[in-house]
Amino acid sequence: MPSMVVIPSAARPTRLVPADKVHSVLCHRIDGKEEQYLVRWNSSLQTPPLSWHNLSELGGCLEYVQDYLDKGKARIAASAQPSKKRKSPDTDSDIERPARLSPFRTHLYPPSRTPSTDRSISSPTLSSISHNQHPNGTASAADTVNVYNGVLDVKDGTIIVHSSYAPHVAKIGIRSVPTPEMAIAARDAPTYMAEIMVRAAYMRKLENVPGKKIHLTNTIDATSPSLKFRFIADYVLGEGVYRAAKDTQVGCQQCASNMGQSIGCEYTRKCDCLEFAAVDESRLDENQKRLFAQLKKTGGSTLGLPKKFPYYAEGVKVQKAGCLVSFYLNSRRPIYECNDNCRCGPYCRNKLVQFGRTVELEIFKTKHRGWGLRCKQDLKAGQFIDTYRGEILTDAEATRREETSSKAKASYLYELDKFKVSEGLRDEDIYVVDGEFMGGPTKFINHSCEPNCRQYTVSYNKYDCRVYDIAFFARRNIPKGGELTFDYLDKDEEDGEEDPGEGSVPCLCGAAKCRKWMWM
Repeated sequence: MPSMVVIPSAARPTRLVPADKVHSVLCHRIDGKEEQYLVRWNSSLQTPPLSWHNLSELGGCLEYVQDYLDKGKARIAASAQPSKKRKSPDTDSDIERPARLSPFRTHLYPPSRTPSTDRSISSPTLSSISHNQHPNGTASAADTVNVYNGVLDVKDGTIIVHSSYAPHVAKIGIRSVPTPEMAIAARDAPTYMAEIMVRAAYMRKLENVPGKKIHLTNTIDATSPSLKFRFIADYVLGEGVYRAAKDTQVGCQQCASNMGQSIGCEYTRKCDCLEFAAVDESRLDENQKRLFAQLKKTGGSTLGLPKKFPYYAEGVKVQKAGCLVSFYLNSRRPIYECNDNCRCGPYCRNKLVQFGRTVELEIFKTKHRGWGLRCKQDLKAGQFIDTYRGEILTDAEATRREETSSKAKASYLYELDKFKVSEGLRDEDIYVVDGEFMGGPTKFINHSCEPNCRQYTVSYNKYDCRVYDIAFFARRNIPKGGELTFDYLDKDEEDGEEDPGEGSVPCLCGAAKCRKWMWM
């Protein structure tokens, strides 16, 4: 699609269909030169109101239009069988005749929430818009009808619908939509302007995402990522999910912002935030080794033993400043960052992920694996990319969603079980992040059995073992334009392959060491 398209605005006042009143979009057509979409309105009646609308009236309902473009249009096109050539009894010439379609075959898909477009409205009040109706109120195949089973009105710039069974109102059963005539018209009607408007709407969503710019590229087809996806800057806590109380978040009290080269925390033995961080056993003296061995048996605080800050600091290794040190990069150790209650100041070397994404990314359409994510700049090994966001659910709610969804749902669910064993948490106590409907750009990172990124646990409250961040870092240097991938199963290479079970999902990553199968 063109990189920039200018859509001329209509001279007439804009009247909008309210999104919360729309059930779905069922079909499309061309009226003159304008694309129109058939809206099914929300209604408890068996014959809900339907109306045709131009795109200018569907600006707030584009997510429903997109649903139709992605799902309904293809089914309608498949139902509108190619015309068959038949001999006319009156002439020897071949005549194109459309194949006869059964109304039952045109009930192609269950009603779904999709965007629609409506016919332009020429008068300020719409009592009824239909043409050439029969005396019995039904419409012939040749008629042009704009509203079925109701009448439209306009109030304060909003289009509203009223169900009506009046004789002059065109009527149609929902199971007959799209009719054979509608399906044939939709098969040949373009949807170019709708695709352009959906793309523009999604680009506007990306402009509001915090951090460096996120680009969108599609050289495969005319689709866009779902407009229903909600970009969020932090977790959304679902019902029954709670963070640890604020007063449990304590900060380091022995550090200062002017320590060392004004990099905040300088000594790991003094930083209270690293109390539960992994001990750097290579730096233990004999006395510390004995103490550490005893603590591993009996438990207790390791504060005061040598540890490592997770990130390279400015002035230490300038070319790697802000990147994970190998002690963390090559391990699965949790990362503990300082927080707002610390005395180390806002620019502490131990604060990074909490400030958010600082790299430029691009969402792009792949040939065989849907949407993907790639970097718009060179990334260094250990460089922070972004966090995984979404709605945090209880284990019970996550299980319910899994059981009512396809196997692909598993690719959006992430268990916060890092501290399950160490803290003795039960399975039902584990929270789960669902990033399918809300989250950040990392939703689009595809799986690979040989990934170039890895996810790490990052905590800002060492006493909260149930809610923490999942942060993605580059495992190795990634060149500009390289697709970002991580292992959905979170396995190490030495874990090896497992025999696939019944119903296992095949892996399409294409890596040389691909395990061939994903989750069951």
